[in-house]
Amino acid sequence: MTQTTAGTTDANVFESRLGGVTVRGQAHSLSAWFVLALRLMMGYAFLSSGVDKVLSGSFSAGGYLANVASTNGNPLEGMFAWMANTPWFLDFVNVAVPWGETLIGLALLLGVVTRFAAFWGAFMMLLFYFGNWSVGHGYVNGDFAYMLTFLAVAAFGAGRILGVDAWLEEAEFVRRNGWLRYLLG
Repeated sequence: MTQTTAGTTDANVFESRLGGVTVRGQAHSLSAWFVLALRLMMGYAFLSSGVDKVLSGSFSAGGYLANVASTNGNPLEGMFAWMANTPWFLDFVNVAVPWGETLIGLALLLGVVTRFAAFWGAFMMLLFYFGNWSVGHGYVNGDFAYMLTFLAVAAFGAGRILGVDAWLEEAEFVRRNGWLRYLLG
């Protein structure tokens, strides 16, 4: 919340300084609904995708990791080949992807540990972005847009909007351990 020049408080004003540059904006009164919609949309998308993989019981990232990067000029082709050919890492990915998607989706739908969940969702989308590398139509694709959506959910504290995080941030334990607010919101 910032003070306006007229001396009134304006909750819809936001401002950030990065690298000596200050940006300032004013959100529309409906912005909270759109931030909530982004959180719920990404939560549903990830929960649905994760639950499908968990319930199938046969998810394997091996074929994807071994083949996708070598066919599309991917700058991280060597990293994807290493992932596909390292048994312990592939075992980890085969559990982390379906359960990660499920837990990220559930956390976003409930609005609990939202920033933490959105960070990992953005990280997964970054890996999918490079895995699905295609710049024939530019560097921005659906995976990149989803990554930015996760980052927006985190930046706007979407878990505070009709989410469990709003309640958790009022808890005495969180108040005494302020660093926890970086996971919530």
